[in-house]
Amino acid sequence: MKIGLIGLNQTGKTTLFSLLTGKIDSSNISTGKGSANIGTCIVPDERVDFLSGLYKPKKTTYAKIELTDITGFSTSNDGHNSGAARFLNDVRPCDAIVHVLRAFESDSVVHDLSSIDPARDLEAVETEMLFADLEMIEKRIGRIRAGKKITKENEAEIALLERCFDWLEKGGSILEMELSEQERVFTRSFAFLTEKPRLAVVNMDEAQWESKIYPNSKGLRTLCAKQNIPLLELCVEMELEISRLPHDEKQFFLTDTGITQSGLSVLAQASYNLLGLISFLTIGDDEVRAWTIEKGTIAKSAAGKIHTDIERGFIRAEVVKYKNLRELGTMAKVKEKGLFRLESKEYIVEDGDIINFRFNV
Repeated sequence: MKIGLIGLNQTGKTTLFSLLTGKIDSSNISTGKGSANIGTCIVPDERVDFLSGLYKPKKTTYAKIELTDITGFSTSNDGHNSGAARFLNDVRPCDAIVHVLRAFESDSVVHDLSSIDPARDLEAVETEMLFADLEMIEKRIGRIRAGKKITKENEAEIALLERCFDWLEKGGSILEMELSEQERVFTRSFAFLTEKPRLAVVNMDEAQWESKIYPNSKGLRTLCAKQNIPLLELCVEMELEISRLPHDEKQFFLTDTGITQSGLSVLAQASYNLLGLISFLTIGDDEVRAWTIEKGTIAKSAAGKIHTDIERGFIRAEVVKYKNLRELGTMAKVKEKGLFRLESKEYIVEDGDIINFRFNV
């Protein structure tokens, strides 16, 4: 599962990518001439922290997501977009999108449009993606109609694509369309840009972060609410300073400023949720680990994430709720309270389940 960081040039997007992945060398894209940069982001999880402290394992493994720092493009005042084609091609393989928007003021970093307006910038990128989907639909319908024979399947496809086209023309996104399950499977085969889940991150300077006021903040919040795009407000410059602190000083800084969780942690978790993902947990002296699955996954399929042999020889799942172990402190007390459960292969795994799979092959 892959998340793309997108945005116009000079938004702080690449710095954010570097902070999330620890992949500091982004020289290949700093000029806007390279290809998309790919890295892995650890998803912070206080449940893993607690279990690791409880069991003292040899290894602790957090959930991870793949991030792609997609080269930005420039939107000039005359409407000309530089690098848009490459940008759109890089976005299409992503499963979800994080818009990085600039709110920070800087005399040394000039905005392409000479003014700061994150709502305008979000709308510009969203419009670019909408036009790309409209163009794709037009080309597909044109190819079908140019064929020698139009089958019933072709007619059904044209009808659906025309519905999508009309919806997009009215400013909607494919993600928000009311589609049947079969229609949704079909539209996903096109990898429509407006069908991808989106999250917006506005990059503020420290003064803006403290006041929560920045240029057209009201307009951005209104736009995100209208388009059902979750909005996070971060100060990437401050997050960079925090990341450079020793662990003890970092915790002191967060406590002193009243921050319960770093913005990077919030963003990583929000991105994880954006993909419709959850984690189940395994514990032991060797390893405490978070395993990534999609919401709605049954126990037998979840077992296959660990090893195909476990899925193939699945007998049962021994399930403990994290909150019960956290409250009671030991597995022995959980069992005493009758909160240790045996589940069948059809059990739908819930976020934070601690599972031990019994199997025989």
